[in-house]
Amino acid sequence: MEFKTIIKLTEEQAREYLEQIRWPQGAVCPHCGDKQVIKLNNVASSGRKRREGLYKCRICRKQFTVTCGTIFEGSHASIKTWMLAYSLMCASKKGVSAHQVHRMLGITYKTAWFMCHRIRYAMSQEPLKSALAGTVEVDECFIGGLPANQKKLMGNPKYANKTPVVALVERGGRVRAYVTRYVTANNVNFFIGKNISKNAILNTDEGKVYKWSGRLVGKHETVNHSILEFARGDTTTNHVENFFSLLKRGIIGSFHHVSPWHLQRYCDEFTYRYSLRKSDDSDRTTAALSRMEGKRLLYKTPIKKVA
Repeated sequence: MEFKTIIKLTEEQAREYLEQIRWPQGAVCPHCGDKQVIKLNNVASSGRKRREGLYKCRICRKQFTVTCGTIFEGSHASIKTWMLAYSLMCASKKGVSAHQVHRMLGITYKTAWFMCHRIRYAMSQEPLKSALAGTVEVDECFIGGLPANQKKLMGNPKYANKTPVVALVERGGRVRAYVTRYVTANNVNFFIGKNISKNAILNTDEGKVYKWSGRLVGKHETVNHSILEFARGDTTTNHVENFFSLLKRGIIGSFHHVSPWHLQRYCDEFTYRYSLRKSDDSDRTTAALSRMEGKRLLYKTPIKKVA
């Protein structure tokens, strides 16, 4: 559902739409998983007003709403506000800042910041059902710090203030991106072995960290950037470079600065959008909302600074 459609919904319509996404076959108790549930009236027999959209399980006798056991649980923001934030983040190719969400939705910056982090957490990279196949491009980039420090990072990481990101792009398909402390052959080959099919064709540059990567896949082809070779037939790393360009432009243009302890969530957001780049904004938003179940991010988690 697009932003212009969501903004016309009432809170009750937004709740019903969310229920359809989470429970397409009817409401299910999040506590015991049973389908024998009843929807309670908004006003109890005692005259006391109940929460909107309240259900009760006939088996475990517990009450719940559609937000119970999801990324929305414990939030005081309306479901419509959440859906609008989802739509903004799924439609913005280079990301949208919490300040922009705060201004557009009329919520506090603190609420918008935490809401955006919770949505990124819901977008986090789930385990692959099948390994990346076909032609897969792998490269690394460095986020933050001064450009001059990149050489220090490759030589002696403890003297640099850049954060490395390794990305694996299935040509025409999915992408995985991982924040790592060091760019080493062991780290890179671990990501390749974990995500890429043994029969895939691997495309990289001629970096030393990829020297033995060919042993993990069916075929390994390289391009030599040092002589300005960026494509040789079907061998290229232009697609993974395209992903990095979106990530970097988003950080520079939308967020301006991303701390290392938050960077993986931003990578998850960009990999989610890039993997669904062929879908329209409405389908991308619906797919993101379908990931809401079973995920919970407390406020103390994103504000905790871990080196």
